[in-house]
Amino acid sequence: MTQINKLPPTSSQPPWQWLQTNLFSTWYNVILTIICLVAIVWGSIGFFSWAFTIAEWEVIGANLPLLMVGRFPPELYWRVWLSVTIIAGLAGLTWGFYQGKTNPWNRTLLLIIAAAVAAALLLPLGINSRLSIVALIVAAIAGVWAGRNLLSPKLSSLLPLSWFLTALVIFWLLKGGLGLQPVRAASQWQGLLLTMVTAVISIVLSFPLGVLLALGRQSSLPVVRWLSVFYIEVIRGLPLIVILFFSQVMLKFFLPPEFPELDEVTRAIAGLTLFSAAYLAENVRGGLQSIPRGQIEAASALGLSTPLVISLIVLPQALKAVIPAIVGQFIGLFKDTSLLAVSSSLLELTGISRTILAQPQFIGDYAEIYLFIGLIYWGFCYGMSLASRRLEKLMNVGED
Repeated sequence: MTQINKLPPTSSQPPWQWLQTNLFSTWYNVILTIICLVAIVWGSIGFFSWAFTIAEWEVIGANLPLLMVGRFPPELYWRVWLSVTIIAGLAGLTWGFYQGKTNPWNRTLLLIIAAAVAAALLLPLGINSRLSIVALIVAAIAGVWAGRNLLSPKLSSLLPLSWFLTALVIFWLLKGGLGLQPVRAASQWQGLLLTMVTAVISIVLSFPLGVLLALGRQSSLPVVRWLSVFYIEVIRGLPLIVILFFSQVMLKFFLPPEFPELDEVTRAIAGLTLFSAAYLAENVRGGLQSIPRGQIEAASALGLSTPLVISLIVLPQALKAVIPAIVGQFIGLFKDTSLLAVSSSLLELTGISRTILAQPQFIGDYAEIYLFIGLIYWGFCYGMSLASRRLEKLMNVGED
């Protein structure tokens, strides 16, 4: 007898019935709903009244380049726009391939494009910047189309290499050298540019280090295991601000004398990487412990060596199980870059905002500037969270 799997019946309710069931089912739900509605309406009226009649948004318009790129030379802004356009095109290519065969033009992508169009229309930008945003949108759309129609599964294996090479090209564009005018990172990389560079490089470096520490803590070799445990517990027991101060002041004493002098940006990335790797190691260790022992024994019985068992059997399943925890750590690391201005002279997004508030004509405009940078942080963090959910769906996490 064949078993027929039927989907559970779906019940559709008219709007008024849904409201009655979920918001007005009992007398206390009615009271709570009314209180919440009054609070929402009152808060919205107050916020929009402040935003359109009281707030002084000139502080954003006058200092937008400072918030975005700090003291990056204005004549070299084309490097930043070219870097962002390359990222948009490659991101569109990746999106179009993995989402693409079914419905690449879904609501999320359309909202991102709409946000970029709104930025081009509403933000106080010059004509060159507006044209650059249009080029960015065109590159993203072209990437989605190419990923959907031109990129074959055989070529898609080159996507990780493409992202790595793109990172090198962007770093070369921003840093200069090798034929380009050099730009000093410690003094001229500021604002959102510095936040993005330090966060992305720290995330990329801390992930493999965290995986190695997790494997080391699970190792059968006592020396490797106890060294990993010592590192993880010491770093997790220290505040990040202490580690950042340590990396800025004392890191050079642990390097050989002939080692070249590290600038402030490199030392900050080292502190963020060392801190994040310890927390990532515990997240990955939780995934390693979720793998049944029988799978490891079965792989060993088939003749696979220990490195193959770890790389082909254990790690893929372990990392798949802890995707939300890993992405949560990445989100935390992105926000932790705001401590760089406290531990050093580096002025990332939060630090540059404090220098803007020190300008005589903008003293007291705290709400406007912090609301703006808060929206920037939220946009990037929500983007990482959204990418995490897409990755979980693509890998069928939680499904048998």
